[in-house]
Amino acid sequence: MSTHLLDRKDVDERLTWDLSGIFKTEEEYEATVKKTEELTKELEEEFKGKLTTPENINKCLDKLRSIAELLTLAGSYAYLAVAVDQTNTENLQRQMKFRNVASNIESRISFVDSEIIQQEEEVINKAIEGSKENANYLKEILRKKKHALHPEVEKALSALSPVLEVFEDIYNMAKLADMDFGTFKVEDKEYPLSFSLFETKWEYEKDAKVRRAAFEAFYRKLKEYQHTIAAVYQAQVQKEKIIATLRGFDSVIDSLLFPQKVERDMYERQIDLIMENLAPHIRKFAKLLQRIHGLDEMTFADLKLEVDPDFEPEVTIEEAKRYIEEGLSVFGEDYREMIRRAFSERWIDFAENRGKATGAFCATPYGAHPYVLINWADKMREVFVLAHELGHAGHFYLAHQHQNIFDSRPSLYFIEAPSTMNELLMANYLMQKNSNDKRMKRWVLSTLISRTYYHNFVTHLLEAAYQREVYRIIDEGGSVTAPTLNKIKREVLEKFWGDAVKINEGAELTWMRQPHYYMGLYPYTYSAGLTIATQVNKRYLEEGQKALEDWKEVLKAGGTKTPVELAKMAGVDITTEKPLLDTIQYIGSIIDEIIKLTEELEK
Repeated sequence: MSTHLLDRKDVDERLTWDLSGIFKTEEEYEATVKKTEELTKELEEEFKGKLTTPENINKCLDKLRSIAELLTLAGSYAYLAVAVDQTNTENLQRQMKFRNVASNIESRISFVDSEIIQQEEEVINKAIEGSKENANYLKEILRKKKHALHPEVEKALSALSPVLEVFEDIYNMAKLADMDFGTFKVEDKEYPLSFSLFETKWEYEKDAKVRRAAFEAFYRKLKEYQHTIAAVYQAQVQKEKIIATLRGFDSVIDSLLFPQKVERDMYERQIDLIMENLAPHIRKFAKLLQRIHGLDEMTFADLKLEVDPDFEPEVTIEEAKRYIEEGLSVFGEDYREMIRRAFSERWIDFAENRGKATGAFCATPYGAHPYVLINWADKMREVFVLAHELGHAGHFYLAHQHQNIFDSRPSLYFIEAPSTMNELLMANYLMQKNSNDKRMKRWVLSTLISRTYYHNFVTHLLEAAYQREVYRIIDEGGSVTAPTLNKIKREVLEKFWGDAVKINEGAELTWMRQPHYYMGLYPYTYSAGLTIATQVNKRYLEEGQKALEDWKEVLKAGGTKTPVELAKMAGVDITTEKPLLDTIQYIGSIIDEIIKLTEELEK
């Protein structure tokens, strides 16, 4: 893996995504933005002040769907160009300009929901009966009725959205554009450091001296920005609290759970049960890593170590394609064809370059195919990451085929289930393919723990536990500063890890690494999604193809059902604690199996 990052213009084009899947030319993009503005003007002239009958309501919403489709395409095009290169001023300017246009449009169309929400329930119900396409949208409006503000207030909030949504941008600018990590030294040798290098390379480094030195240098740099980032975060949570209060919610947590269509007890249970019941299993795993690597003590800086660092297979993109195609072929030919297209039509951005977003994500613009961003490092673990993102792609690829734009997105609570399901299917496939190879088997199982489950059930869950404490302070009228955030994060880490892991100096700044805190109650949904996926995979291993056929129906359903209903379609009851406790037990059994395989291999 190269430690020197190229400029975007110098990377191999074949390793980049092709945005012409959205717009062939810049002119086409401009024309779409213009057309969206024109349609907005028409919509205003035709319907403003007139949404009093079921007929007018449905006619207006039919037109609104077209506007939403165009806006999504243009917004994705502008955003994706910036995601791969934060240093390109032309793309940044295009995105800023688009945001201004979009907030103007959103402000101008805000009358639609406001006027409909003012109508008697009988009128709205008649409109629901009159249109299958708009029914779910209108049911959601009915649900929001008691939290709606005066139309002029709603309009003002829409107009202010570029300012209200700016905090994540400021955070990303500081993290990706301003923070210069320079290099760090170990025994007279210099090593390059950046956000991306730390998260993709140095955290996994086998050499304890290099790994811990990188950790110290990385967190030292974060510390220089702690007060600024804390101020940005404080502004974010204060904004969420103000809006929650305006809308009549007692708690910012209830306000953020409302759009997820999830009860408060499901949220609390996810955090409490994992903090309590999963911790002993994961501590046992940490102890195993300590023993394998001969560490005098296990520290927070050592948690990303591999069970078998000398073994991880190198994988080219071409090989990864073969693995993923084979592993996910259990979904049938249509899904397999989507994966082929993803590679051949350049839906995926593999290249590493300066200014590119860290980590991985999948964007799913309605009316175009999905796009996946990843920073490819030629390692087998990337196959799991890619399968995960293609899980999002497959989900929306199917949902978009079967639902209109209003009905395509499910609750955030469910979003991570299809992606993590794909990781489990990849693990099944690799285990079958290498059933006699103990070392490979152990590698697959430990990747499931250290990547799939650790990432979703530990990393993101600890974020969720921290985030809950922040919102409790905000709900009580308090505010948060860097020392407060550091204290909360350290306490959460110490509670989960107990005596098994020493929490290094600097680890408390881990809250500074995650953009999720600017996306509402997102972190806890990872473990929620993976709980559903684990239970569906268990059903597949026991019952076979029928479980996957049901699952594909769930994917096609998009946002037409609540998380509880979607899980039920797949045969999982998430209103009880059983699926979560089952999953925790399953994680424990994998860890026991890894320990057993380790003992056999050591003999």
